[in-house]
Amino acid sequence: MAATAYEAPPPPPSAPPRPAPRRDAVRTWKWSHRLAFGTCWACGIALGLVCAAIVVYMGVRGVQYLNPRLLFTRPQPGLAQSTTGGILDPIVGTVILTIIGIAIAVPLAVVAAVWVVEYGRPAPLARAVESGIEVVAGTPDIVIAIFGLAIFQLPILAPVSFTASGGGVFGRSFLAAGSMMSLIALPLVFGAVREGLTAIPAHVREASWALGKTRVCTIREILLPQVRHNVATGAALGMGRIVGDTAVVVVLLGATLQIERQGSVPILGDLRGTGSTLTSYVYNASPAGEGNAPQKAYAAAFVLLLIVLFLNFAVDLLGRRRKETRA
Repeated sequence: MAATAYEAPPPPPSAPPRPAPRRDAVRTWKWSHRLAFGTCWACGIALGLVCAAIVVYMGVRGVQYLNPRLLFTRPQPGLAQSTTGGILDPIVGTVILTIIGIAIAVPLAVVAAVWVVEYGRPAPLARAVESGIEVVAGTPDIVIAIFGLAIFQLPILAPVSFTASGGGVFGRSFLAAGSMMSLIALPLVFGAVREGLTAIPAHVREASWALGKTRVCTIREILLPQVRHNVATGAALGMGRIVGDTAVVVVLLGATLQIERQGSVPILGDLRGTGSTLTSYVYNASPAGEGNAPQKAYAAAFVLLLIVLFLNFAVDLLGRRRKETRA
């Protein structure tokens, strides 16, 4: 008897292809829906035009008045623009204040976010911490500045503040202003890190615990590396807030034209001294201030705009990398 050839069973019937979703045209919508759609487009275009107008206007003015000598000379008191020097000290003051503020805000925000998300005990204290950070985020900058002035005028904080020859404590210094600036940047970093930690699936932690890792080891070796983009994004946003603030600079830094050193120690003396940033320089040099140098105000504002645009670009780039990493 001849062997019969093996016949494979017929494949199961495939499901019919799904029809592509029908894309309805805007002209088929109700008039109210068309009106809402057009309003959204108009608002988006208007905001884009306003942003473009600011960038173009400040770019034209900045390129018109900005020159390399202005970036590398210190400001000088004077009535004529040709004798008032450049913007070197405000640029240095902006960098120093940003470094101090973000160096204090990032560790505090990361530790607070890790504790709230991963531990959260006792629960009332965790809720109080979150509420406190939200209150700080909504507090006006001038209120934070006045609070910082009241704190740093205490005699016990005289070593980190500008002190008069008679022993009076002014409560003004880069250290004082940077400490209060950290409160402005802290909610942004905290929110970014908390969002990143809550987005990590629970089975990642459970798998680490199943392998014998402790909670602290899991946080240090698994969770924190996954939220480094969130930390960078929050830090960039915080630096943008610090760079653009003026109230804290005027109250706690003195907004002096040049960086005035307190003491003879080079670095510590500068941190204990007073100075200015680009925002305070723009205000003082503008027609609304007392500097009577509007051309240099435009140049400093252009430099400040470039810094803010760079930080926004960095935030956007970090956000895209974070999405690609998750994908």
